[in-house]
Amino acid sequence: MARFVHDAALQFGPLGIRVNAVHPGNIDTPMLQNEAMYKIFRPDLTNPTREDAEPAFGFSHKLPVNTISPRDVSEAVLFLASDASRYITGQQLKVDAGALLADTTSGAPA
Repeated sequence: MARFVHDAALQFGPLGIRVNAVHPGNIDTPMLQNEAMYKIFRPDLTNPTREDAEPAFGFSHKLPVNTISPRDVSEAVLFLASDASRYITGQQLKVDAGALLADTTSGAPA
């Protein structure tokens, strides 16, 4: 995705078209909140519930949250669609509570 956004921003920039991407983390929606996902996040349990899976949703987050509100992602999209971001193009905006941050102190991926 990063290369696609980069190349599209280069191609469409001269036409005044901005290209950016929003990468959401574990968003509190039915796509995350369902039995199949509970089993993925808690394979150690036969029939995990939302309460069982909830702490695992935030395991990779660097901020102390388990899920992210859809509103928070919408606010990021709204910003990118607004005049306030008129000179922003070719960017990857991660709304993921830091889940994709690499841990450079240990040399290990996050």
